[in-house]
Amino acid sequence: MNVTRRLAVALAAVLSCSAFAQGDWPSKPLKIIVPYPPGGSSDIIARSISQPLSEALKQPVIVENKPGANGNLGADFVAKSAPDGYTLLLADLGALAISPSVYSKLSFDPSKDLRGVTMLAYSPHLLVVHPSVKANNLKELVELSKNSDLNFAVTATGSAPHLAGLSLARATGAKWVYVPYKGGVQSVQDTVAGQTQVLMNGMLATYPHVQSGKLKLLGVSKRERMPLIGSVPTIAEQGVAGYETGTWQGVVVPAATPPAVLKQLNDALITAIRGPEVRSRLAGQGAEVVTMTPTETDKFFNTERARWAKVVQQEQIKLD
Repeated sequence: MNVTRRLAVALAAVLSCSAFAQGDWPSKPLKIIVPYPPGGSSDIIARSISQPLSEALKQPVIVENKPGANGNLGADFVAKSAPDGYTLLLADLGALAISPSVYSKLSFDPSKDLRGVTMLAYSPHLLVVHPSVKANNLKELVELSKNSDLNFAVTATGSAPHLAGLSLARATGAKWVYVPYKGGVQSVQDTVAGQTQVLMNGMLATYPHVQSGKLKLLGVSKRERMPLIGSVPTIAEQGVAGYETGTWQGVVVPAATPPAVLKQLNDALITAIRGPEVRSRLAGQGAEVVTMTPTETDKFFNTERARWAKVVQQEQIKLD
């Protein structure tokens, strides 16, 4: 057999194995990596969909938390995983889009090393304060901040809530000291305890503390009021025109994941998140189900990256 013939046979064998592998997918358990500590918005959604996703794919689905470096540790792990559809990253894609602008050195390139599968949900940021803070709306909070020492809890330096707070302060003239944490859960806990006084965080993880009376809600970072909390004015209504931020949970996989696997994952994830029980549970906590195609997800990511790059440059935020 000549060299050309041998190469042709070898190539045919590789293609055949590849086709079989994709057609046989999935044939083992899947792992959802959440790059934040347990209890945050991404973790809540990952655990909400793990069982219906397992039922859709007929394989076990394991949720694993890999926190660190503002979500970049877990994202790097997934970016460098085998592109076979078995390792997924479920994260705040808006926050992930900020990383290339904030960090001077990243061990991966989110826009090149990761590929979108679908968006899952959106929950606006809630502007909340400890009940002891003598402010009942944004205007009163801004005035109080100019005459009192207020600590503003942020999930991490350069995170979406941090940039949301910076944007709000720039627009209103508010003055507070930013206290960075290693995740949203700890920042919420310290605000509940009164160690910090002001917080902006995703509604999904924050609203239960508003319901219990442990936090006081002053505004919502959405263009229109939400039916769930219709009496609470948006930040835009309170004088900051067009103000809208929030946490956008979505799923990405290694960039070289085969299109056929992407399609199966997209279908299964959308089925899981749109299930009546999951949708109802999330809606009751303030999260809207938002799904997209892989192409739409990538487009969203790039739009968010460009949007927040301007804020990062304006505020001169840079981390090593």
